[in-house]
Amino acid sequence: MDRRTMLSLGAATAALAMTGEAAASPGPRGPSDAALARSLGGDFRSAHAEVNGTRLHYVIGGSGAPLVLLPGWPQTWWEFHKIMPALARRHTVIAVDLRGMGGSAKPAGGYDKKTMATDIHELIRKLGHQRADVAGHDIGAMVAQSLAAFFPATVRKLALLDVAHPDEDLYQLTLIPRPGQPFFPWWFAFNQAQGLPEQLIAGRSRVLIDHFCDMLLVNRAAINDRDRAIYAHAYATPEAVRAGNGWYQGFTQDIVDEKSHGKLAMPVLGLGAGPNYWFLADHLPRKATDVRVVEIKDSGHYVAEEQPAAVTAELERFFG
Repeated sequence: MDRRTMLSLGAATAALAMTGEAAASPGPRGPSDAALARSLGGDFRSAHAEVNGTRLHYVIGGSGAPLVLLPGWPQTWWEFHKIMPALARRHTVIAVDLRGMGGSAKPAGGYDKKTMATDIHELIRKLGHQRADVAGHDIGAMVAQSLAAFFPATVRKLALLDVAHPDEDLYQLTLIPRPGQPFFPWWFAFNQAQGLPEQLIAGRSRVLIDHFCDMLLVNRAAINDRDRAIYAHAYATPEAVRAGNGWYQGFTQDIVDEKSHGKLAMPVLGLGAGPNYWFLADHLPRKATDVRVVEIKDSGHYVAEEQPAAVTAELERFFG
């Protein structure tokens, strides 16, 4: 190989490395959590608390009995922004970034749902409440159900949006979709990979956000460009991707922990869209004694953003 060829290859390698570095950059920061909280109106504010050996971010506002909202992947507390102002008329609304999410710390471990539930239990107590109503979506629903199981005195009523806590049924998921199946949860397996997702997604998280919004929404405009940019920024760094994947890597321990749950005694509401409604209607009566399951129509997975009026009405009716 002559010197000119070696120089050309060296320049190409350097250019490729620079391209990779540029692609991995998280990009410009979007609006702060404090600014987003203020945009909701009322007295909403952004705050942090040290609990259970980690630091949680939350947004709080309103007055009345406490209502804790727990979001899912790949989103943040912002997924509830359409329903928080209405709920705050009768409740002190506390929307929390879970361990590893958004403005919360991203420790090396603790992503099993029992540990994450302990985070929320301690946050509720730290904010001066003995009991709270709790609603969770997606990963947040898993944490909410774990909270109700392990700290039943802390949860007055429980609402699960489109998802329930992992159990052994997860082992029945397949990697190949059946003919005509609109989608299959390939990310459950992908997020188990150690180290790879961080390299592929960091700095490219908007591609991931758009994929899930376009796949799991009936009305793709329900999560608009600004919302998608907020979520993309929240998952832009390797640490954020690693932490979010930790929620999925904790499923094996979650399945073990679920065996000790027992039936929940507090009232439980399930809100499901499409096939997830039928899943919750079949699943929840086996997990709780006082269950009501409602279908959220004309919606995909992100029910609080796609049908906020219907979700707000059902939560207000349930929590009282």
